[in-house]
Amino acid sequence: MILGIDIGGANTKIASDDGKIVELHYIPLWKNTKLPMMLLEIAQRLKPEKVGVAITGELADCFPDKDAGLSYIIDAVNNAFTDAYFLDNDGVFIKEKKRSIAAANWMASSLLLGKEYRDCIFVDIGSTTTDIIPIKNGKPVASKTDFKRLKNGELVYSGALRTNIAAILKRVKFGNTESRISSELFAITADAYIVLGLIGQENYTCDTPDGDGKTFIDAKRRLARVVCADLNEIREDEIISIANQVMDAQVSDIRAAIQEISLKYCIKKIVACGLGEFLIRNAVNETGLEIFFVSEKYGAQLSKVFPAFAAARLLKEKNI
Repeated sequence: MILGIDIGGANTKIASDDGKIVELHYIPLWKNTKLPMMLLEIAQRLKPEKVGVAITGELADCFPDKDAGLSYIIDAVNNAFTDAYFLDNDGVFIKEKKRSIAAANWMASSLLLGKEYRDCIFVDIGSTTTDIIPIKNGKPVASKTDFKRLKNGELVYSGALRTNIAAILKRVKFGNTESRISSELFAITADAYIVLGLIGQENYTCDTPDGDGKTFIDAKRRLARVVCADLNEIREDEIISIANQVMDAQVSDIRAAIQEISLKYCIKKIVACGLGEFLIRNAVNETGLEIFFVSEKYGAQLSKVFPAFAAARLLKEKNI
């Protein structure tokens, strides 16, 4: 069995090359990380023949720079697994430590999907970010670093769970009036989508801003704080309105980026994956673009960890 691992700053995702093993572990690297121990546990429990690894967690602010982050993560992987290969941003599996390994999980997904869809825009909305990757003739043509992808509209730092509401909205409307909002980390996008019924508690895999629960009432309470209110002074319909405004603003931002890439590369086909597939569906509505969902081909669980699955599949095909 070949195992794919996608190690991000918040989540570590794993999938086997046959898709029968799918796991997502919330391991925030900026805290007292359990990554080395978790990787050892995975290795001992699953005993893969070899592993293909994609890394995006090197940007976590517990590291002084990306090189230090990569070194820490690579050492943790090599300590746990006897035969590990790391995907770089040219789509090549290597064993040595190189900066080109940084932020390359989108490369795995793009290479695998490019074999089938050829010319398309791969859109992956996870808990934290949105990748928007143009693929031409089966090969991704996006910039090689997150710094450049942010500038080119190929990365939108906005996700389905962990994004601060204050990073999306500056004001909210209540009927004919508007209200400024607090810039505190009172609520995140996961709270909006719990309130709207678009995700379940089992999908709320990150920490809550207040350390409290993940129920409908908990999420409502956090959203109320965004406008410096509590549940005694704001109506439920007003809270639902805030949640809808969060989604509308987030979808609008993602839609603009998708349309920009579509126009630049003359691509009209979208291939979508991730926990935030529902946001991609809304973003593509009324754009005239054709859309395909990874979940419809591989299932919803694999869609959420697709870079890990893609890394495993690609490594198997390489037959290293």
